[in-house]
Amino acid sequence: MPVSADVRERLRSYLDPDDEIRYVFPADVLMSAKPSVFVVVSRKAITVLSTSFRSRKVPRSILTQFPRMTVLGPVDTASTPHFTAAGITYEIDEEYVAVVNAADAELTSPQDFPRDPLPNL
Repeated sequence: MPVSADVRERLRSYLDPDDEIRYVFPADVLMSAKPSVFVVVSRKAITVLSTSFRSRKVPRSILTQFPRMTVLGPVDTASTPHFTAAGITYEIDEEYVAVVNAADAELTSPQDFPRDPLPNL
């Protein structure tokens, strides 16, 4: 299920005012006291935000940030889909594998993205 507009607005409040969300997905951090997080890939950085224990829809604080040049994948899909970034393993639902791959493709193969048909807007 996609991340709702309400949750995106809450997540946006943790970013710089001039930044924009490119991709966002929920994940579970293995072996952590704060297991549920949102991973927000923005124009400037990759931000991991913890969520409330009562609700996975309420971001609480920034746990870590990675430079935007960080590649998250590859996603291991042999069992529960997961990837490791900076030594931390994040489990994701199968539907978000394509989101991680798209975020990585912006860095690793930008020539594969279609050109913006309206670049002046």
